[in-house]
Amino acid sequence: MIKQTLLGLAVIIAPVLAFAHSKSEATTPANGATVTEVPELSMRFDDPMRIISVTLTSSDRDVEIERETGMDPATEFRALPLEELTPGSYRFDWRGMASDGHPMQGSFSFTVTE
Repeated sequence: MIKQTLLGLAVIIAPVLAFAHSKSEATTPANGATVTEVPELSMRFDDPMRIISVTLTSSDRDVEIERETGMDPATEFRALPLEELTPGSYRFDWRGMASDGHPMQGSFSFTVTE
């Protein structure tokens, strides 16, 4: 009886644990992409995410960006670079809070060419 009860609990809890945290589903530009221009930076999540901080860095400096998405939880985050990105490698780092309260972080990189 105890064995069946534990197995039943495992079956009920497993899907909840598997889907507990939001995941980044897509970014713009795509991670690892080579592009000629970057009109916007965006991330799409499978569950609402409160993005707390973001940074865009090139090989030698931080690049200023302006958030279009506020601090409210959302499934899509958007930001605009405040200057045209010159050719080079860039990394976008973010920190956020998933809808279940779990702190999350991630990054994606891309290259701009002429």
